[in-house]
Amino acid sequence: MPGQLMDIRGLDPISWWPPAPGWWISTLLLLLTLFLLSLLLRYLLRYPPGSWRWEARAELRDLWRQRNKRPQKESAARLSELLRRIAIARFGRERIASLSGPTWLQWLQQSDPNGFDWSGLGGSLLKLPYAPESHNMDPGELDALISAAIDLVAHSYEGSFIGKIVHLGSSRV
Repeated sequence: MPGQLMDIRGLDPISWWPPAPGWWISTLLLLLTLFLLSLLLRYLLRYPPGSWRWEARAELRDLWRQRNKRPQKESAARLSELLRRIAIARFGRERIASLSGPTWLQWLQQSDPNGFDWSGLGGSLLKLPYAPESHNMDPGELDALISAAIDLVAHSYEGSFIGKIVHLGSSRV
């Protein structure tokens, strides 16, 4: 009888592939976290809190949300003021303060990396704030001007130190 006894056979070794579902979930969570952190870093590099970009973006987004609730004359005047403040923040008061009228629009067009037609479509920014209350512009034109200003702020990092470190591509606000 002792000759008929067989040794106890051990368990098969555990395979390392494929991993258990917990490892798959952990890996996906890690990748998602890294992706979200990269988006946050991208956002903070583009719009550092407290910078003119941060404030300009916030004001332009507010203007975009309120564009149909405010009179067009008020929205155009506010956009014109914001564009002037953005230009002064980017290029300095000495260079910008003397620009007015068509010269201002021409400078905007030359300085806009997106190539928006400020000279053609931006004329309303010069006329509408001083026009009678009854005078309005096409709502699509105001939307295009606000959108172009948002894009101008979004792409203003190019040529800066941050723009040289991280090329973020183009994206909507």
